[in-house]
Amino acid sequence: MIVVTLTKVPQSLRGDLTKWYQEVQTGVYVGNVSARIRDLVWQRVEKNIGNGEATMVYSTNTELGYQIKTTRRNYEVVDYDGIPLVMRLNVDAVPQTTKYGFSNAAKFHRARMMAHKQNKFQAKAPQPEITVLDLETTGLKVDRDQIIAIGAVKRLRNGSYEKFDELIKLDQKVPKSITELTGITDKMLEDKGIPLDSALVKLKDFIKSSILMGYNFRFDETFLSSGLIACNLPELNNKTVDLMAVVKKAEKFLDNYQLATVLKFYNIENLRPHNALSDAQATMELANKLMEKGSLKF
Repeated sequence: MIVVTLTKVPQSLRGDLTKWYQEVQTGVYVGNVSARIRDLVWQRVEKNIGNGEATMVYSTNTELGYQIKTTRRNYEVVDYDGIPLVMRLNVDAVPQTTKYGFSNAAKFHRARMMAHKQNKFQAKAPQPEITVLDLETTGLKVDRDQIIAIGAVKRLRNGSYEKFDELIKLDQKVPKSITELTGITDKMLEDKGIPLDSALVKLKDFIKSSILMGYNFRFDETFLSSGLIACNLPELNNKTVDLMAVVKKAEKFLDNYQLATVLKFYNIENLRPHNALSDAQATMELANKLMEKGSLKF
């Protein structure tokens, strides 16, 4: 029998642990795996624990019948005549010349804290202009579907923001399923929409030379490129970044990488999902958080 308790750890680690153990209460996991798997899982806990803490108690062939491991920074597991005891460390009594870090987890924590401080310092440096783009379309097929809305948010070097929001006139009806998903109707496009070529000229002037990014950006980029070609306009040559790839590298244990899941993980609220401007604003918040964390660099 194995019992693992977690405190203030990343959500991704908690989800990862459920592959081997059952969460019987928030932060308390129980399971029965081989010693090899147990040790490998514990290594994953130590590696991905972030600023949290973990303790594991597992059965052994000893007189007491169990052993303890912990990453808690103020505690140390000591052997007292074959009995594992958790000893509280008197941190205040330790001389200033003593180097802290009683375990690999503690050292990992210190390294993370130093990296966090370094990232905060770097965040103060001037950042390049970035534009987050999102498109709404009549479907997923670039060869037969059309753009119906373009939303973009640009962050300037001084930290201020500019917005771009346009509906596009169509020569076809908006599918009912797309209207239900986006809220965009034929009447809205007729009353407020502008021709695609006009919208793309305005968009190119809005983007200028900024770094262009989005979430699952390959989809938007394909439709954008197709639209520019159809309107006989020069294609964009801006540097592009797909934030989905950045998130997949930074957070390896999410249940999935849909935008809604990722925004929830980063505590970002999107008031109008599948609205081009609202999606672009939420994705800009995601880009900012990834930059603050150091996952997104230029």
